[in-house]
Amino acid sequence: MNDELNYKKSGVDIDAANKAVDLIKNKVRNTYRKEVLTDIGGFGGLFALNVEKYKEPVLVSSTDGVGTKLKLAFLSGIHHTVGQDLVAMCVNDIAVLGAEPLFFLDYLAVGKLEPEKVSQVVSGIAEGCKEAGCALIGGETAEMPDFYQPGEYDMAGFVVGIVEKEKMIDGKTISPGDKLVGIASSGLHSNGYSLVRKVFLERVGLGVEDYIPELGCKLGEELLKPTCIYARLLITLGKKYNIKGMVHITGGGFFENIPRVLPPETGAVIDKTWEVPPVFSLIQKMGNVELKEMYRTFNMGIGMVLIISPEEEAQLLEDIQREGQKGWSLGEVTSGDREVKIV
Repeated sequence: MNDELNYKKSGVDIDAANKAVDLIKNKVRNTYRKEVLTDIGGFGGLFALNVEKYKEPVLVSSTDGVGTKLKLAFLSGIHHTVGQDLVAMCVNDIAVLGAEPLFFLDYLAVGKLEPEKVSQVVSGIAEGCKEAGCALIGGETAEMPDFYQPGEYDMAGFVVGIVEKEKMIDGKTISPGDKLVGIASSGLHSNGYSLVRKVFLERVGLGVEDYIPELGCKLGEELLKPTCIYARLLITLGKKYNIKGMVHITGGGFFENIPRVLPPETGAVIDKTWEVPPVFSLIQKMGNVELKEMYRTFNMGIGMVLIISPEEEAQLLEDIQREGQKGWSLGEVTSGDREVKIV
């Protein structure tokens, strides 16, 4: 038998991987901060931390993925926005602790490496890193034939940030009477997509190219809006206000996430005073989803919650608007057992 085998015939194309790197390297370099010491292609990313800026520097890290939102990217052919999602899901989680994101790493696994598609995904990651102010200093693209369906991929991200120890925001000083301020989401963000797909694609039978009048766009465009990156905004606000706690509204919605920062013997009451985007109303109506389930699964138009003293609330809301975001007074901290009530 003279049929020679090689890596490419086994399903792994090294030349395609090299082409993918060539397509993305300039976009990746554009994310570099002055602390980055390495270039693309090294075995590890080097970041020279300026410890002189801090008395007691604390490194903060987070890792996350995008979940089944990727299925919508496969169906629509839109791949750059999920790259921004990946960054957002990681950097927002460390930003709520008061941390500045420093550098980011990504992992992308594909069944068959398509350089142009990889370029779109990583371009989105680079765009998200620039928006967050962190450097994309490393990553891995793994071609895994027979492991993923044709055209599909999965990815994960990892971020490292830094915060002065005495300026960490951990919720310990939250007390009854403090106010909850919400900052608008950009849509569904990256949570609840298994339910979203079940409602829109299976129960109702819509396609990603279908135009939805209530949304003012195609379904796929709405569902693939990238997650809002709040890092720079929260750093700006943190320099001016005594923010006692911050909550990234992700999987678990209001009921699971807000209690994560509440001290013992406190709870929260939420007033439904903000503008709930139409996509959530459509999900609830078309899927016959209970209202409590909606608030337990989705962000319902609120991507970030800040907890602050009553006397600072009005000025904080003004500054959120001044920074180009929408903000609302959501309610207040009460006595309780870390229970969240929505009235």
